[in-house]
Amino acid sequence: MRRSKFLKLKVREASFITRALLSPNHPVLAHIIPMRRCNLACGYCNEYDHNSTPVPLDVMKRRLDKLADLGTSIVTISGGEPMMHPQLDDIIHHIRSRGMIAGLISNGYYFTPERIKRLNKAGLEYLQISIDNVDPDEVSRKSLRVLDKKLRYLAEHSDFHVNINSVLGGGIKNPEDALTVARRAVELGFSSTVGVIHDNDGTLKPISERERNIFQQVKKLGNKDLARLNWFQDSIAEGKAYNWRCRAGARYLYICEEGLVHWCSQQRGYPGTPLEEYTMKDFEREYNTEKWCAPTCTLQCVHQVAILDNWRDPQHAPVTTAPSSLQDTIGEVLRAE
Repeated sequence: MRRSKFLKLKVREASFITRALLSPNHPVLAHIIPMRRCNLACGYCNEYDHNSTPVPLDVMKRRLDKLADLGTSIVTISGGEPMMHPQLDDIIHHIRSRGMIAGLISNGYYFTPERIKRLNKAGLEYLQISIDNVDPDEVSRKSLRVLDKKLRYLAEHSDFHVNINSVLGGGIKNPEDALTVARRAVELGFSSTVGVIHDNDGTLKPISERERNIFQQVKKLGNKDLARLNWFQDSIAEGKAYNWRCRAGARYLYICEEGLVHWCSQQRGYPGTPLEEYTMKDFEREYNTEKWCAPTCTLQCVHQVAILDNWRDPQHAPVTTAPSSLQDTIGEVLRAE
């Protein structure tokens, strides 16, 4: 049964990719936030709080309906920690009922056999868990030692695809932990990716030679599915700018808990338009706008979506610009090249 579901998903993926290659006039991926609150407080993260309330289900359904009406292919639920939302299963079911692929990003703490079976029933198709180290420390408690039992539950009970993302940089003490995490993921039958942790505005934080060597080992180990689309990170890992056409605000949408559309999780405020008011005019503007932060962006999902259009439709300079201090930082990186 699990294999049959995976094959059906692959067929749907191929259909969506073909559609995206044929036409650039719809969103491919949207990240939506139903819950900003999180049970953890990772030292490098700027995407959580400890007191906000869940977005009501009826509001979430309206937002998902709007994404479907825009032609969105994939909706990934993120946070905060979305597993804390009391009606998460209903949100996932609504994504599927509107014909979109349903994904989830979680810290992994809430997975039990019963909870996994409920996610199966709701129709979840993709799950990503980021594991930052082997043993918990002051930077992160998303640790293999803490989560390994949860991973075994997922290996036994999940009908959805599971990807384990390990990280380098950002204060992670033992880079070798990323390789240990990736090996465990592959051992359990999951896919594996590796990321370079961004700074507070989502841009480059160069990693050491030791970390770069581990980065390449992990990439080879987990080189399947979307992991193989991360070649842009070879430049990022070396501290180099990367030349690409970011389509955030168009092909990729980030919808915060207030229902506003932003370029991404690290550029909240741009454009800051309510999703319910978002039109194809907004889509076209952001699709064609060159993003000031793109050369040193580390956000995998945004890069992967942009691959579909990097060969077409040149972009123009943005109407709004970043604060001068941030622009100066980007300029220094580019001049160094």
